[in-house]
Amino acid sequence: MKKLIPVLLLLITFSCKEQPYLAKEEITLWKPYNDSAEVAKNQNHQNERMRYKFIQSKVLDKNAVFRPLYNEVSKFSEAEYEAIKPLILEQDIYTLQSYVAQDYFTYEKLVLFYLYRIYKYELKNETTLNTIIALNSNVLEEARQADKVLTNVGLKGKHPIYGMPILLKDNINTSGMKTTAGSIALMNNEVEDAFIVKRLKENGALILGKVNLSEWANFLCNCPNGQSAIGGQTLNPYGRRVFDTGGSSAGSGTSVAANYAVAAVGTETSGSILSPSSRNSVVGLKPTIGLLSRTGIIPISSTLDTPGPMTKSVRDNAILLSAMLGKDTLDAKSVEGYPGILSASMPQETLKGKRFGAMKSLIESDSLYKATTERMKAWGAEIIEFTAPEVKMDGFLSILNIDMKNDLPDYLRTQVKNENTVKIKFVADAIAFNRADSQVRIPYGQARFEGILADSTSAEELEKIISRLENNGRHFFDSALDEHNLDAVLSINNYHASYAAVAKYPALTVPMGYKNSGEPVGLTFIGKQFKEANLLRMGGAFEKAIKVRKIPKAYKN
Repeated sequence: MKKLIPVLLLLITFSCKEQPYLAKEEITLWKPYNDSAEVAKNQNHQNERMRYKFIQSKVLDKNAVFRPLYNEVSKFSEAEYEAIKPLILEQDIYTLQSYVAQDYFTYEKLVLFYLYRIYKYELKNETTLNTIIALNSNVLEEARQADKVLTNVGLKGKHPIYGMPILLKDNINTSGMKTTAGSIALMNNEVEDAFIVKRLKENGALILGKVNLSEWANFLCNCPNGQSAIGGQTLNPYGRRVFDTGGSSAGSGTSVAANYAVAAVGTETSGSILSPSSRNSVVGLKPTIGLLSRTGIIPISSTLDTPGPMTKSVRDNAILLSAMLGKDTLDAKSVEGYPGILSASMPQETLKGKRFGAMKSLIESDSLYKATTERMKAWGAEIIEFTAPEVKMDGFLSILNIDMKNDLPDYLRTQVKNENTVKIKFVADAIAFNRADSQVRIPYGQARFEGILADSTSAEELEKIISRLENNGRHFFDSALDEHNLDAVLSINNYHASYAAVAKYPALTVPMGYKNSGEPVGLTFIGKQFKEANLLRMGGAFEKAIKVRKIPKAYKN
């Protein structure tokens, strides 16, 4: 019986049979490599933002990430992995729970399965997605405790998320792991759990680890999506260095696509869930502002920020969303959970009789969108073509600039536990910190950070901008939603994310298909505030009808 995946056998400096246990510091699981050839191959990429300057992190030692769990993962054989793979790979949460209940595998084995895949692909430089940047060293013990509860009292009354391994974007506070936003300035940032992480744990979810992101949630520079100084360049499993990962929740999207966990949590200010979800053929929901708490999440904008679920199916999306709900007294915009979200994960209704607005500009310019709306008609939906009104978005950047100027210091003051190791207090401090070693800390510069300091918009002006853009964003969608009595407006990927952001409207993207090149594309459903349950039901019906998502070929084994 093989003791571990072949790639690790080539890298580990000892024989498992001769020495089944060695001190963690003696194990070499991964070695840095020269990424210059890969960087050179991308210098003429048609997407300028994918003309990378680096791929491998210059500061992250993957040995430090993977050593703590190695001794336990190494005991999980390839034969065990292959035996349960058909029961886990691409399966939804209810299916996984049914297999656990029938004793096909335990929660511990479920965690080991995902860890095995992570070790298999992420420690090999030819297959790594540079997506896993931290692992919860206690996750297997937590899984064993979940198994004990199942044995002793059963699952009655438990949330469906119970025992499910979840990955978190690394701007979401998590105790026991550093929360960095991808920045070396926060490399030692120790925190307590964010509100949504507390809710996940209260409902029994297992936090598997943290994933890479576009540094500072894509508000540092005009950088490649998915790159950070700490995590390196996140890569798309459907085409490493070929297709964009989307950002800023790149690690959340790529890890779900590659089946590194049951699901992941991302965050969005304007497109940061919708973009990586659609580009990695997963389901992503940007909720109404206030439905999920933002306390304990490294901010860009308290006006527009929200976390959200990223999953392989709409059903799982509803489950993960419901597991994070809760009124947070520390978040002024937090609301009581809206009903019907968990029930939206039940057997789906059809599209028959649903009324969707399709933008004429997209029908004329995108053949996949046009073909999809025609198929939806055949499935019983009513498609009403409309021309979206032109609305101005002047001042959008100032919302992000001024909010971050104020919100980041508040986060650093209230959330950071170890002030002696996190030296920055303000955006200006972060800028100065980065300049001290620009080649490593800001290889693409920090133009967006510098733009924050340059923005002189007053508090009064900002309030006017927020109000005006909220009205404009709602007019952009409401003109069609109200006039034609629509259930939702249909978009592509994150094409209209900024309008949904300022309107504070929810948006759900569901895999729609693939371009001839193999690049994934998502159909995005946008509705009015707190209509998440309706969007999830419609998205589920669409998903059931189209059945288009497929696992990346290079990550099937």
